[in-house]
Amino acid sequence: MALTLKKRAFVDAVLAGKSNREAAVMAGYSAKTASAAGARLAKSPDVLEVLNARVKEMAKADSVPVKPMDPADFDLRPDAPIVWTDPMSFLRAVMNHKHSDLKYRIDAAKAMLPYEYAKPGEIGKKTEAEQMSLGSEQGTSWEGLLQ
Repeated sequence: MALTLKKRAFVDAVLAGKSNREAAVMAGYSAKTASAAGARLAKSPDVLEVLNARVKEMAKADSVPVKPMDPADFDLRPDAPIVWTDPMSFLRAVMNHKHSDLKYRIDAAKAMLPYEYAKPGEIGKKTEAEQMSLGSEQGTSWEGLLQ
């Protein structure tokens, strides 16, 4: 099915890395209704067909295999089937999904950081005191020199 000019402009903007809302605004939709229009266009079968075809063309040109965009990958409706086994795998998938909006990829990476890499000073006062007392029980390096 042939796309309208606005839908073609939307596809071009999405492939350029814009979010659905930004792509809808760039395609000529009203800024007030751009979020709804972007969501509607992103689920449209003819738009998805063209997007997948263009992604495959780009993958062939780059000779890098790319998984086509599937709207079920990030379906967050309450009645949607659960695909992810745990929150970390979902966040990791969003962060590594090549065609996700950069803002969402960065947000997923930020959300994962505290669980992957704890700050060095993030121990409580009690834990810190216990560690200090364990160190004092073992003695100091001066004891060996004094004997």
